[in-house]
Amino acid sequence: MKIIARWLLLAAALLLVAHLYPGVMVKSFGQAMIAAFVLGLLNTLVRPLLVLLTLPVTLLTLGLFLFVINALMFWAAAWVLDGFAVTGFAAALIGSVLYSLCGMVIDVAVERIFSPASA
Repeated sequence: MKIIARWLLLAAALLLVAHLYPGVMVKSFGQAMIAAFVLGLLNTLVRPLLVLLTLPVTLLTLGLFLFVINALMFWAAAWVLDGFAVTGFAAALIGSVLYSLCGMVIDVAVERIFSPASA
């Protein structure tokens, strides 16, 4: 139940990002759900490999290169999907930052909602 709630909230967050920033476009909530799923897959499977391969650059830039990797994941998801579009790298960067901020808020909220109450 926790995973489904997080997935639905992340899809809503993607719609919010598309509403707030004109460089990111999502056609419908269904497309946002698919895009959130693909983003999750890319972040789980591809992102760790990219982080490992670019570790020297990441260390040299004091971690700022991770923003570029996040933007690439966002852009790759938009490239793969039809109902999700990003106008360029700058839009992918801004969109990924907004989506990550929403994701952090969602993670905290979901943990508080689904955590067992301590007596």
